[in-house]
Order: sequence, then C-alpha cells, then structure tokens
Amino acid sequence: MPKKKPTKKELKLRGEMFRKAEVLAEALPYMKQFAGETFVIKYGGSTMDDAPLARKFAHDVVLMKQIGINPVIVHGGGPQIGRMLDRLKIKSSFISGLRVTDQDAVEIVEMVLSGNINKQLVSEINAAGGMAVGLSGKDGNLIEARKLRRTHRDPDSNIEKILDLGFVGEPTMINPDLLVVFEESNIIPVIAPIGVGENGQTYNINADTAAGAIASALAARKLIMLTDVPGVIGKDGEIIGQLTVTAAQKLIKNGTIHGGMIPKVETCIDAVKRNTEAAHILDGRISHVLLLEIFTEHGTGTMIVHG
Repeated sequence: MPKKKPTKKELKLRGEMFRKAEVLAEALPYMKQFAGETFVIKYGGSTMDDAPLARKFAHDVVLMKQIGINPVIVHGGGPQIGRMLDRLKIKSSFISGLRVTDQDAVEIVEMVLSGNINKQLVSEINAAGGMAVGLSGKDGNLIEARKLRRTHRDPDSNIEKILDLGFVGEPTMINPDLLVVFEESNIIPVIAPIGVGENGQTYNINADTAAGAIASALAARKLIMLTDVPGVIGKDGEIIGQLTVTAAQKLIKNGTIHGGMIPKVETCIDAVKRNTEAAHILDGRISHVLLLEIFTEHGTGTMIVHG
C-alpha cells in the first residue's frame, strides 16, 4: 500500500522541527564552552516595559542557568523612576545623562529599584522555572560606593566647575562573596544598582556602571548590556560586529561613537581591561537576543575584546 503523501501543514511542521534540530546542534559546542562560566547581564531600557519581551528574557536566563552558565542580572529602571517621581510631584533633572538625586529622590529611587522592579523581575524568572533572589547593592555591602563627582567647563569663561549630582554614586568596592555562593547553587541573583557609602548613605548608581564593576569583580566570561540600540554603528551605517579596546577608543575619539553610546562603550572597555573576557552591546528589543548571541556562530550586536 503506497504511503500517504504528507499535507502542506505536515511538511511545514517537519521543516520547523528540522530547523529546531539544526539550532540545537549549532548551540551544543557553545553550551560545552560556557558551562560553569559567569555572565553579568545588564537588563534595562524599553524592554522592561514590554511584558512579552520580559517573559522571553526570563526564559532565556533560566535556560542559561539550566545548562550550567551562571547569570547575574543587574537591572535599571530609569523610566519607572521618572514616572514615580512625576506621580509624587518630585522635580528631577539630568546632567550628562545622570539623574540629579536629592534626599527625597533617592528614597524614591531605592523604593522603585529595590522594590517593584526588582521583585517583578524575580517573579518573572521564578515563573519561568528558575529560582531567582532579589538583592540591593546594600545587601551584604555588595556595592560600596562614594559620591560621584563630575566637572563641567564653561565654554564662555573656560572655568571648570564641580557639578553636584546629589546622591548619585560610583562603586568603590564590589564584595563578591555573596554572588560566589550563588554561583555554586541554583539561585539566579537579580541586583538593584543601589550602593552604600561609608556612613550608611544610600547612593543611586547607573546600572551600566554597576554591571561593569560586578563583571570585573567576578572575572566574568561576559558582560552583556541589553539596550535600545542594535549595537555600535559605524560611519557606513552598519553594525560593527567586533571591536578591540583600542579600536573602540579610536571610534570614541573620532566621533563615530557619540552621545549616549559613549558611556556604555566606556563601561565595556573598562570591564574588559579589568578581568572580563568580553563585553557585548545587544539590542534588547529582539526576541531571545541572549540566545542568538551566546549560542549561534555569528551572534548579534557588538562585541568588545582585548587588543
């Protein structure tokens, strides 16, 4: 009796199965290569407000943990902080991309970052089958910080002035002991970028900066920055797939890398110079972008390496 000819639906399903099998075969060498390694992932931008993308991010993180990678999540929350400050009628301004944070504002920043955002992300990861624990940089003195000082040169008088950003901080010391314990367990740490000063003062720390400092302290295999841009764009308008530290510095100097991309690239450069093997800038708006970068041959976004 002749075999029944497959329908178009069956052929399509079979094709999808073959493609999935090919993806798994391509991913296997990378699974072996990265097992036991620590990846620090900065999660932020508009993706945090996109529920379907947030769920996919959570599933990707759980998958990474299941195959032996140790993901450490550091999250931002600028838009959410802004909305809460507006709701409470607390005025806020920015200088050089950093939120000026007075005493009233820093209490709201800590509440939003360590409270609602942190716990929501923890819940997403747990719902995806992981075991996440939310932390603030104040827990276990994880992120010790000091007041961030920035200067600005007046273009008319050429006088350099010290800018007062309030309770905006920069990391002075990362105490990784707590995170090392998590590496040896099934727990995925989710960290709010809040630091503590010598006198117990709370500091608001830029999430990119905090992630870079944590990656260096852990000697992470990768620092991954999820952003709202596809990566570093060259003068030809194309994404630059890979840059050495030296090449990235040249692109900053000649203006190819400009605006808000400068501090992100500088954070990556600093991390690579200090114990992190590679840093990546990825478009967090792409579904499963973490898996595309980690488990496929060509990856995505921009990778910055030594050299």
